[in-house]
Amino acid sequence: MGCSGCNTNNDLDRPAMLGVYDWLNDIPDTTNESNIVEIRFKGTRKEFFLNEEGIHLKRDELVVVSCSPGHDVGAVSLTGKLAELQFKRKVKKPERYEWNKIYRKATPTDVIKWEEAKARENKVMIRARQLANELNLNMKIGDVEFRGDNNKAIFYYIADDRVDFRELIKLYAREFAIKIEMKQIGARQEAGRIGGIGSCGRALCCSTWRTDFSSVTSDAAIKQGLSPNAEKMAGRCGKLKCCLTYELDHYLEALEDFPHELLAIETDKGLARHFKTDILQKKVWYSYSQSDGGRVFVLDLEDVKKFLNMNKRGQKPSFEGYTEPEAKKENMMNVGELDQKYFDKPAKKNRNNRNRRPNRPQGDRPQENRSQEAKVQEVRIQETKPQETRPVVNKSSENKPTDNRPNENRQQRNRLRPNRNRPQVNKGPRPENTAPKE
Repeated sequence: MGCSGCNTNNDLDRPAMLGVYDWLNDIPDTTNESNIVEIRFKGTRKEFFLNEEGIHLKRDELVVVSCSPGHDVGAVSLTGKLAELQFKRKVKKPERYEWNKIYRKATPTDVIKWEEAKARENKVMIRARQLANELNLNMKIGDVEFRGDNNKAIFYYIADDRVDFRELIKLYAREFAIKIEMKQIGARQEAGRIGGIGSCGRALCCSTWRTDFSSVTSDAAIKQGLSPNAEKMAGRCGKLKCCLTYELDHYLEALEDFPHELLAIETDKGLARHFKTDILQKKVWYSYSQSDGGRVFVLDLEDVKKFLNMNKRGQKPSFEGYTEPEAKKENMMNVGELDQKYFDKPAKKNRNNRNRRPNRPQGDRPQENRSQEAKVQEVRIQETKPQETRPVVNKSSENKPTDNRPNENRQQRNRLRPNRNRPQVNKGPRPENTAPKE
């Protein structure tokens, strides 16, 4: 649901960029007081025409206007007394302005032909850039605008130095079969024609309402006490933001009450130096050095002038009672308190016991896990089993008895060998078997 003053229902290109709130929506109709009409074309281009035929026009109506040569199609932006005041504000020398007249309201045939001309703009712009690169010209074709009769086009270009594009115009006329007009624009004008959103979250001023692009210097930011950071101060065009000049007059007026130079103040406790200033509130921050405590004091402009005059007379004032107050917390929402346990780190678990299971009765254990548990128990028993003390046997051939019954000895060794499938039990040392059986 929109307000009655918003105007976004128009048939021009980029309506969202140009449709802003109409603060003059409630002003009575003054068409009969002046025959000057302001017409808006592609982007931010606006021109003034005379309504000599007395055609009743409304805002955003498409009309056919005269141009040199041919005709063009545009939308009505201002009429009557408001258009006359706008003409006096924008045109510096009204006596030299070349007036053209309004032919008629645009017919469906005029609109169809105008749409066909606009459909060519993107392709022609791409091809125009290619031809400029082939001639190695240090310029950039920013935009192309066709007239409503599709017989002439305006090529907007950006260049740092003077460019000789006479050969380029011949190539354009031969390639596109139209009349060519070259118009140089700056980075600010290009951003205004393209449009966009600024760092403030609103549409760019140069693409909505701003028409004059005066130069902005870094001195405007310094006078307002802003940080001279080029990245923060630059706009979409890469230049300094135009909004730096909006409040500059108020700051310059407030700076007239300040002394030309804020000198250090010599107090009874040391030398206080200036490090911060609020121009609009007329407050000055002073601080001692680290050796003197590094305390910060907030002084009014009148107090600063008084203390400077006291220093000139050889007196040393005191800063007691001027300590910087604590900053008040504003716009703080009470969202409740959080339990401290959410911020405490959980205790780390012992990873060595994560695979262990509690002891269960023998009947509850599954059959497939018994072999694995038996192996684990066997390893534990082997670790706790004491080492067996076996007697040293002389392996020399002269003391080795002869044994003619190898099968019986093999069976005896098998009986003494531990079974790997069941846990072993400590049965004491192995008996000594040195004498052969008879």
